Amino acid sequence: MDEVKRSSIGRFYKKPLAERQAIAQAWGQLNGDDLQALSDSGLSLAQADLMIENVIGRYSLPIALSTNFLINGRDYLAPMVIEEPSVVAACSYAAKLFREAGGFTASSDESIMIGQIQLLDLPAFESAGALILSRKEQILRAVNERGGSIAARGGGALDLEVRSFPGTLAGDMLVVHLLYDTRDAMGANAINSALEAIAPLIERISGGRVNLRILSNLSDRRLARASGSIPAQALASDRATGEQVVDAIVEAAVFAEIDPYRAATHNKGIMNGIDAVMLATGNDWRAVEAGAHAYAARDGQYRSLTRWRKDDAGNLQGAIEVPLATGIVGGATRVHQGAQVALKLLGVESVRELAEVTAAVGLAQNFAAIRALATDGIQAGHMRLHARQLALAAGGSEADAQLIAQQLIDEDCIRLERAKEIVKERKRES
Repeated sequence: MDEVKRSSIGRFYKKPLAERQAIAQAWGQLNGDDLQALSDSGLSLAQADLMIENVIGRYSLPIALSTNFLINGRDYLAPMVIEEPSVVAACSYAAKLFREAGGFTASSDESIMIGQIQLLDLPAFESAGALILSRKEQILRAVNERGGSIAARGGGALDLEVRSFPGTLAGDMLVVHLLYDTRDAMGANAINSALEAIAPLIERISGGRVNLRILSNLSDRRLARASGSIPAQALASDRATGEQVVDAIVEAAVFAEIDPYRAATHNKGIMNGIDAVMLATGNDWRAVEAGAHAYAARDGQYRSLTRWRKDDAGNLQGAIEVPLATGIVGGATRVHQGAQVALKLLGVESVRELAEVTAAVGLAQNFAAIRALATDGIQAGHMRLHARQLALAAGGSEADAQLIAQQLIDEDCIRLERAKEIVKERKRES
């Protein structure tokens, strides 16, 4: 990517749609087909019919760019697909504040996924695990000899683990974990195929019966991390000093660390950012959601995925650690041109880089949400941006939507009933 590019684009949200598209075209070196894909959903009806069953059409959501991201010294525009107003604006603003202190530092683990084989009816339960591990090299070799595109890229089976669950409702149970390097793929199909292939061998070695053979979406060997700092003075407002805002954010964060009821909503805010990037890039956002929430409860209590603290200088420090099983090859990215364009805009060169960017987006979105909660309240900014949706829902034209929304804001009455009244008034006047 051209090093002179900067994602800090002033008043990007104020620019006309055509100008925003032109900026995106220059940033990602998009061609005419790419721009068309952004305009018409990136998926033909014929392609949709081949992707899933019982197709009757296509369903579109907005794709937007979150600006200002500086991650590991590199600028990014983050593509986000989401229907909820205020998320993209809040994320962009948060990234701008992090940028003032050098942006985000991010890291990630190798792309190691876990496949599980469930073993029951073992004739020698106590010794079965050791017996399986004694044949580990044979089992791993059986996986890797199958080849495939992931193996060709240097991935494949790495290790075996055995977990013991005696006396369950289904009887004594062993669970064999296959650790598999998926490289730049999410890897679900490769892992599941590998498990199917070695299940008979596991049965012969153990004498037991294999039931389930499936990957785990708790991808805790595939974590991504991001952290950053925001100067206290950057958080000052007309109502509070920067130090007061820092303290309020830390207090809100601790609430999410100790209480699962608060943590659920706190983490939902994080996933607003993460899911939006996953959707844009054609990734399995449901798998990522499942893994994130399971990881949040890894010590037996559901907790926050982020940590916010005040450093010795009084500035705000934030960090996130979350499992992110992402891919940049295969899956929907192979057939969905919109997802291909999103990856082109991101310019990531590996699945780990995508995970690091996504983690930073999650951290930024979390900050934006708890800052709003701890200061003005979540509804103030959200409802102002929601006004445009209300204008359209009330029957206003696309041309009139912004004017109707502004009137709702000026009247401090952002309600559907009032939007309908304004639409009727404008129709009578015209």
